[in-house]
Amino acid sequence: MGRELNVLAIILAGGEGKRLYPLTLDRVKSAVPFGGAYRIIDFVLSNFVNSGYYRIKVLTQYKSHSLNTHLSRGWRLSPLLDQYVDPVPAQMRRGPHWFQGTGDAVYQNLNLILDENPDLVCVFSGDHIFKMNIRQMVDEHVETGMPVSVAAIPVPLEEASSFGVIRVDDRWRAESFLEKPECPDPMPGHSDLSLASMGNYIFDAKFLIDVLTRDAGDDDSSHDFGKNILPSLAKQRSVHVYDFSRNTIPGMTEVEEGYWRDIGQIDSYWQANMDLVAVSPAFNLYNPHWNIRTYRPQLPPAKFVFADEANRRVGIATDSIVSSGCIISGGHIDRTILSHNVRINSYSKVSESILFNDVDIGRYSRIRRAIVEKGVRVPPYTVIGHDPEEDRKRFHVSAGGVVVVTPSDFGSARG
Repeated sequence: MGRELNVLAIILAGGEGKRLYPLTLDRVKSAVPFGGAYRIIDFVLSNFVNSGYYRIKVLTQYKSHSLNTHLSRGWRLSPLLDQYVDPVPAQMRRGPHWFQGTGDAVYQNLNLILDENPDLVCVFSGDHIFKMNIRQMVDEHVETGMPVSVAAIPVPLEEASSFGVIRVDDRWRAESFLEKPECPDPMPGHSDLSLASMGNYIFDAKFLIDVLTRDAGDDDSSHDFGKNILPSLAKQRSVHVYDFSRNTIPGMTEVEEGYWRDIGQIDSYWQANMDLVAVSPAFNLYNPHWNIRTYRPQLPPAKFVFADEANRRVGIATDSIVSSGCIISGGHIDRTILSHNVRINSYSKVSESILFNDVDIGRYSRIRRAIVEKGVRVPPYTVIGHDPEEDRKRFHVSAGGVVVVTPSDFGSARG
C-alpha cells in the first residue's frame, strides 16, 4: 500500500463580487451569508474537511475582516495533528500590487507551497455552493498521470456563455478551454449541453510552480487561471477534465447529483437559497453523513409565539428555515430563510425572502421576494416586493425582480 499523498488546499477567497452588490458592500463574496446559519465559504471548507484534507490556506484580499473573523471563530482545526485553516492576506511579496488574477494570487503566495512541500495542490474557488468528495477527484487525477485536473459540470448550451467552457476528447483530455465564449462547444454525446469549468483545479505541485513562474514573466498575460493559464495548458494537452456529475457523497439522494451553483448574481443567489426550502431540496443541509460546518453564535433556540387564531395573530413558519435566536411573534413566514436573531412581529407576512442577522420586521408589514441585510429595522406597515415600480424608487432591485434592502434604506444601524 502506497503512502498517503501530501495534499495542500488553497482556497481563492479574495473576489470582490461586484455582481452581488449591495451584499458585498461591506464584505467579500465568500463571506456573504447563505442558508441562514452559514457563510458561502463554509461549503468548500466542509468539502475538504469531510474528504479528509485538513491543510487549508485561504487567500484573502477584498474587505476580508468579516471573513477573517468567521474563520478565526469557527474553523479552528487541530494544530497538534498538523490540521489548519489559515487565512492568508495579500502580502505583495512579488511587488507593490494587489492580486492581478487568480493565477497571480497563487503566484504571490508560492512560499506557502514551497514551505509545505506537498505532492498535490488543490486550487478551489471559495464562493460556490456544492458538495463534493474531493478525494474522488484526487484519485482520478493520480490515475490519469496528467499534471492538471479541472472539475467540470454539464450545463445547458444556452447558459454556457457565462462560464469557462471546455472541449474534451473521448479520454476526457481538454482540447480547448475558452472563457465565456459566444458560441460554446457542446460536450461529447450531448448537443444540448456544454462542459463548464467549476473553478476547481488539482495540480502536481512542482508543475504548478513552473507554470505560474512562466506565466508571471509573460507581459501579455492577465495571470488568470481561466483566461490564460488553463487555455494554454489545454492547447498543450496537459489537462484532464473531471466530470463532477459522477461525484458521490455518503447519504446523497438522486435529486442532489451534480448540484453546483455559481451564485455570483443576486438572482442566482436568491434562487439557490430558495432551493434549500423545498420539501425535497436539490441541496440538502440535513444530511448527517456530510455535515456543513460553520461558526454558530451562542443564542437561544427559535421561538414561535401567539396562537390567537380568532384575530389572525399566530406565529407560524411554513416551508422555511429559522435559525437560532429568532422570534416569530404573531407573524407568518413562508418559503423564507431567517438568519440569527430575526424578529417577525405581529400580523406581518414575509414570503420567498432571505433575512440576515438581527433584522426586525415591523407589524402589519408585507414583504415578498426580498433580501434584507443585517441589522435592518423595517417599520410597521411597510410593503416590499408587491409593487415593482415603487420598489425601484426606494431599493436596489435585481434584473429578476428581487428587492435588496440595506440599513441605509430605513436609516437602520448595522447590528
